[in-house]
Amino acid sequence: MKKYFFILIVLFYADTAFSHSHYPITRDSLEAIKNGKILYNQYCVSCHQANLAGATNWQSLDEDGHRKAPPLNGTGHTWHHTDELLHRMIKYGFAKLIKNYEGKMMGFGDKISDEGIDNILSYIKSYWKDDIYEYHLEMSKQ
Repeated sequence: MKKYFFILIVLFYADTAFSHSHYPITRDSLEAIKNGKILYNQYCVSCHQANLAGATNWQSLDEDGHRKAPPLNGTGHTWHHTDELLHRMIKYGFAKLIKNYEGKMMGFGDKISDEGIDNILSYIKSYWKDDIYEYHLEMSKQ
């Protein structure tokens, strides 16, 4: 019993330590952007589109009554969120962040590593205009 309790504590603190030790995420590494694009195309493109433009009429609801996928290219609200929150959205989805969530963003933490998630964010940031990117870097440092 003690062994399992210890493992849970280590995993909790490891996730917490990781979540605070690597921000802000930059678009400086071409390797990270390349790897992020591969993962984005595998896991994100079906909802957020190849050009990161999001679903058509993304501010409306889909046929199931859920919010449509927003653009990630800097024209939507994604850049208003810190790196930590964006990382957690991709890792856990909204189901673990919003009580009684019934949408489609369920999270990919069981499929994508933390480094992979950050690579996706580097790829997404490679689409952002410089002023948005610089603003976001400052916001995510805090």
